[in-house]
Amino acid sequence: MLALAYLPASNSKEVAMDIPATPDAAVIPLKTHIVAVTVYTNQALVTRRGTMTLTGQEHTLTLEPLPITLQPESVRAAGAGTVAVKLLGVQTERVFTTEPVADRVAQLTADIEQLVDEQKAAQDKLAAANLQRSFIQTLSEKAADRFSRSLAQQQVSLAETRNLLIFLGQRYGDASEAIAQHEREHTQLQKQIQALYQQLQQIQTPRPQESYRLAVNITPSGAGEFALEVSYVCDRASWKPLYDLRVNSTENHIHLTYLADVHQTTGEDWSAVALTLSTAKPGLGTLPPKLTPWYVDVFRPQPSPAPMMASRLRAAVGAAPGGDDENDRLLTDSDAGEPRQQMILAEAPLAQITKEGGVVTFLIDGNNNIPTDGASHKITIFSDDYPCHLNYVAMPKLVSFAYLQAVVTNPADGATLLPGQAKIFRDNRFVGTTPLENIAPGQTFNLNLGIDEGLKITRDLIERKVDKQLIGGQRRITYAYRLSVTNLCAQEATLILTEQLPVSRNEQIKIRLNRTSPQVQPGEMGLLAWSLRLEPKGQQEISYQFTVEHAPALTVVGLDV
Repeated sequence: MLALAYLPASNSKEVAMDIPATPDAAVIPLKTHIVAVTVYTNQALVTRRGTMTLTGQEHTLTLEPLPITLQPESVRAAGAGTVAVKLLGVQTERVFTTEPVADRVAQLTADIEQLVDEQKAAQDKLAAANLQRSFIQTLSEKAADRFSRSLAQQQVSLAETRNLLIFLGQRYGDASEAIAQHEREHTQLQKQIQALYQQLQQIQTPRPQESYRLAVNITPSGAGEFALEVSYVCDRASWKPLYDLRVNSTENHIHLTYLADVHQTTGEDWSAVALTLSTAKPGLGTLPPKLTPWYVDVFRPQPSPAPMMASRLRAAVGAAPGGDDENDRLLTDSDAGEPRQQMILAEAPLAQITKEGGVVTFLIDGNNNIPTDGASHKITIFSDDYPCHLNYVAMPKLVSFAYLQAVVTNPADGATLLPGQAKIFRDNRFVGTTPLENIAPGQTFNLNLGIDEGLKITRDLIERKVDKQLIGGQRRITYAYRLSVTNLCAQEATLILTEQLPVSRNEQIKIRLNRTSPQVQPGEMGLLAWSLRLEPKGQQEISYQFTVEHAPALTVVGLDV
């Protein structure tokens, strides 16, 4: 027989105690473990499960300690078993406990005494090494004077003198190295002793530890097995998308790895859990915001304050103060599945992706371990190849290099790429990072891959002619540029090359484009853009000419290009 029950939390209260109270016969502590976690952008829904054998009597099942980040109003309880069970109520209690510290104080004191003894031994070794080096230094000074006289009188040879100097140098170096080692050891021991003293000071002034305890009242219809499942929302948990994008310059696809960066300091470790990542924001509430009146008034100038009052006003200026849809999770047939016995290749986990409205959910395949350390834990959602094609863009007026770009297409049956930071690798070389916007299936986006030396570009001013005679009372200056592009690569290259004409900000200055080769029409703000296809080792020239006309009396600025 299978029985199923579901009940939300009824009320909550606070309980203060120094040590955990001993439960009576009707109150049974239930050992549970976390089986599933759903992480939102700023919260996490945690599901715990525990099993027990019922005797048929009315019981109160207690779960503790639960983290202080738990939201009491979010607690839900459900159960299933071989006997019918009625859930009568769920209570949340805030518990204040003080753990015993005598054993810990004794252990820390013993550790400090041991380190102090080691530090004294290190000091003695350091003193001995200093004494040895001082003796060698004194001996060297006396020996140098004696050997100098003996060498002058030819009583000793140069070889004997050299051997003595080598011996003294080696002994002095050994003593100096020993001194440095003992000093490092002494410093390290001092740091360890200070750290232990800080720990001792902290535990000697204990602070009450806060946690929650859940009490679930049940009435079983008889004896049998029963499994209880509770879920609750915790704060201090979040995730954000990350991407690794790897491009090969000779291929027409990009390898995209979709990652999740998970952080949590909820107060409990998530070990071997089924992890779900969701973009839902249950903490934003269910009611839409209300509009406040939008006032419009007539401007009324205020009189200028006196100088002293104005300074006080300036000194006083400061900054103005300014869902729950997954809580009904029921029991599944079993916990995490058995590991695969035969594995040929290591594979990244593949997430099951669902989208309902604007909410995207990733169910991660496999067991996940995320401790409550606040560190960054990266989890692979999926990894796949995306079609792309490479092209070049160049603005020779600014730089004489071409930049490589990848135009990537998110497949029509692919997953939505959420906004996040992407690391770009080109030919296994890190290029940089770039933010990705929300990219829907079927949408294309550009990736900048940095400067590429596969194209050589030159830009020359080939004409600057000032007409000696005025034409229509206007002075005319003609400019002409020639650009040469060489494809040094072994494959065809597509290039978008952009130049620009000057833009007049005065009606007395006229700009006229005379010719372009190949022919293009100027765009907004005088932009000229050529789309070129360059054969391997091929070369192409581009030229354009324009004229500037203005009245002789005008002094034109900005033409020094």
